[in-house]
Amino acid sequence: MAIDLSTRYLGLDLKNPLVVSASPLSSDVSRLRMLAEAGAAAIVLPSLFEEQIRHEAASVERLAEAGSDSFAESLSYFPSSAEAVTGPRRYLDLVANARAKVDVPIIASLNGSSVAGWVDYAGLMEAAGASAIELNIYRIASASDATGPHVEAETVALAQSVKAQVKIPVAVKLHPHFSAFGDVARQLDAAGVDGLVLFNKLFQPDIDLSKLKWVNEVDLSSSADIRLGLLWLSQLSGKLKKASLAANTGVDTVDEVLKYLMAGADVVMMASALLRHGPGYLQTLLLGLEDWLDARGFKRVSEIRGLLTATHPDSERNERKDYIETLTQYRGPYARSA
Repeated sequence: MAIDLSTRYLGLDLKNPLVVSASPLSSDVSRLRMLAEAGAAAIVLPSLFEEQIRHEAASVERLAEAGSDSFAESLSYFPSSAEAVTGPRRYLDLVANARAKVDVPIIASLNGSSVAGWVDYAGLMEAAGASAIELNIYRIASASDATGPHVEAETVALAQSVKAQVKIPVAVKLHPHFSAFGDVARQLDAAGVDGLVLFNKLFQPDIDLSKLKWVNEVDLSSSADIRLGLLWLSQLSGKLKKASLAANTGVDTVDEVLKYLMAGADVVMMASALLRHGPGYLQTLLLGLEDWLDARGFKRVSEIRGLLTATHPDSERNERKDYIETLTQYRGPYARSA
């Protein structure tokens, strides 16, 4: 008997819980088709960055001003800032072509950190055919005067600004480094956000000792990176009024897919595993998921979603108890009693 892998995310009916997250793999229509044919239930396009939009808008403004010195009529060639939002047209073309040629939901991605006019671009993504928008909020609040409540309020306001521009679903991809992440998640849920993606991986700098300089390198995630996601999925699953939950970061094998689902994820997103093994690896994960469910008598993936949420303690007292027991029970080779 066939296993039913169908699920819902952002109000979208998906054939299975495997979603391709934003990466270079999803920047080309031919690769998008390969990912869909391999089994991807939905695909998130690479992010369009706030800085890209602002840069192009500024370039058009400079061109218009320069042309007006010699040819007043040249102003008619450029849309005024009041008439249109300028930005990288290629991204909108990618959205439109992907929607026309790929038979799975296409999720556009906006990456920014401030509440500004650039969020109007969300409306253009919707018009181009995006099935949903993922708002990728990437911000390191390093300023000495940046307070926790202020940063959290700006995050919610940014999500609300994007929601106000479109009718399609909006998910928010977050990093975990808020002083009270659970409260931020509930604020976003109350603000009408359709989904939360846990988590955005923060790329952290290192120091090259041979060159005595700071370096930034992309490190693909590994299975060791899933634990924070498991923790917060288990804390939020079943407690939000509207927002669905997506797990992101650390998927390497079917084991991580299963763990995320049992912790409460509606979908499991991945990029690193596909960058390592190629689009066809989706089939390996789907077959592994079906085999695991079938071997244990499960007929639908929905039967394991949140299966272990109820058994994970959610009070601070119990979390503290687990923390103490974990540390005091460690018995490594150099920590054993004499």
